[in-house]
Amino acid sequence: MLFSKSFGYAVRGVLYITLMQDSKQFVQAEEIAVQLSAPRYFMSKILKNLVKAGVLASSKGKTGGFTVNEKTRSLSLSFLAEITDGTDMFNKCVLRLQDCDVNNPCPVHEQMHGLRQRLQALLSSASINDLLHGDKEHFIKSIATAYKPTDFNDRYANRKSHRATNRITNGKR
Repeated sequence: MLFSKSFGYAVRGVLYITLMQDSKQFVQAEEIAVQLSAPRYFMSKILKNLVKAGVLASSKGKTGGFTVNEKTRSLSLSFLAEITDGTDMFNKCVLRLQDCDVNNPCPVHEQMHGLRQRLQALLSSASINDLLHGDKEHFIKSIATAYKPTDFNDRYANRKSHRATNRITNGKR
């Protein structure tokens, strides 16, 4: 039972937007993706889902982007996990067995039960505001990761660009 990439990007995106509220009203998805070293299209999709769920607000246009609302800082991490991973995430078998339950437990079912309960309690009690601490610059570095363009859209764009370059160098347009 690990969290999805969607959950990680959602938490990091909301934290970044919250930090940026002091200096600007709206933060664009591209800036968020670049600053957090995250795939732009994936981050945009996640942020749009967070707007639909009421976690963030958004505005279209040149000066638009994403912003926090009055309840964003007080939202629990479990709420974000439900949005990104669904309500069933704590009921799935960690070994990914279809028939794992109390009546038919997998080899680690009992050990995972206590861990699941503690993790649920932690996520329910921790809010976005609880995670915000320290120097802004160092905090942003701590939530950024090295990203390699393995996102489908990036690979597709690279492949398309490579083909266009080959056509031009071969004299075809």
